[in-house]
Amino acid sequence: MSRYVIERDLPGAGKLSPEELRAISQKSCSVLGKLGPKIQWVESYVTDDKVYCVYIAPSPELVREHARQGGFPANRISEVRSVIDPTTAE
Repeated sequence: MSRYVIERDLPGAGKLSPEELRAISQKSCSVLGKLGPKIQWVESYVTDDKVYCVYIAPSPELVREHARQGGFPANRISEVRSVIDPTTAE
């Protein structure tokens, strides 16, 4: 399985209320449940006008299908090739 970062253009994302974020999360989880166990949402980062999501899936097409069924934008889907952190420097 591959890991993907999904860039979602969502103007005003940083101003979404906790209730709005909960509703978006619930919708995402509902769609994931329908798509089955091959796709997993790891976490998301909300900025002023974008949401960056990390997913584990067998293909970018399944990530796109999740976005389509959920009504979410998926402006860019990038496969993670490597992960680095401060311990990489050691």
